[in-house]
Amino acid sequence: MSDSLLRAQVPSELDTIKGWFNPSDRRMFAWLLQRQLDSGVRGNVVELGSYLGKSAVFIGDFVHPDETFTVLDLFESEAGDADNKTEWSGSYSTLTEDAFKKNWLSFHPQLPVVVKATSDHIVEHVEPGSVRFMHIDASHLYEHVAVDVESAKLLLQPDGIVAFDDYRSEHCPGVAAAAWEAVNDKGLHLLCVTESKLYGTWGDPKPWIDAMQQWLEADPDAYLDWHRIHGERSIRCKIKLPSTPAPAATSTKAASTAAASPAGAAPAARTGRSRSRRLAKDWLPPAVHRAVSKRLNPR
Repeated sequence: MSDSLLRAQVPSELDTIKGWFNPSDRRMFAWLLQRQLDSGVRGNVVELGSYLGKSAVFIGDFVHPDETFTVLDLFESEAGDADNKTEWSGSYSTLTEDAFKKNWLSFHPQLPVVVKATSDHIVEHVEPGSVRFMHIDASHLYEHVAVDVESAKLLLQPDGIVAFDDYRSEHCPGVAAAAWEAVNDKGLHLLCVTESKLYGTWGDPKPWIDAMQQWLEADPDAYLDWHRIHGERSIRCKIKLPSTPAPAATSTKAASTAAASPAGAAPAARTGRSRSRRLAKDWLPPAVHRAVSKRLNPR
């Protein structure tokens, strides 16, 4: 494992940037981007929709000096149509280009190429067939994401990877419609899904699927299961950030507490209930999770 990949997998100052980027996708981005570099793949990298830069800063760790990273967002610009303007003013009105650049420069010495525009303009700034990795997290409206799908198909290299954010969020049905339309009707091969993102390629999916399976099955912090769509295998996975060792004092205290309990019975019961609640929270729908938690803890 490379040093850069190891650093990318642990919590750090990245969490000082406001935004959404869960552990599964940090791990998946790191693995995909590093695997491309390790395989000698070079090309441009693109992010549509960067908010304050959390995922962009992370991606920046995996951009080779010979590559160009292009980041596009509206920032404080006027949205192009009424629906887009409504979404922007409701969710991203505090977003500014200066805030993004300040966050980026806290981690990297040089800015990426920054484009202030709606996502359909990305094709004017990036060469077709030149992109190895593209993250789509701009508009949540179907009409815009459908255009982003076409842009990705045009800009990606034959074996390039695209990641769609919010493919399953209840407030973003347009993203789900456009992303699954790409899989069902536009030739995108589904590689995997996490809690928040859908990953695919218009190239051969098998090498990616095989390598991803090997990685996830060997990783103690990963879970995966299999699905078949249009006759092709794909992966659903959840990946934790590696846990850090507990401080020695904490470990000693825990050992003393366990020794003081008769046969360690009470701590063991608490541990079992806690683990069950964590599993329920991770994998069950909210209503079922509440019912299970109530059963585990009658109080």
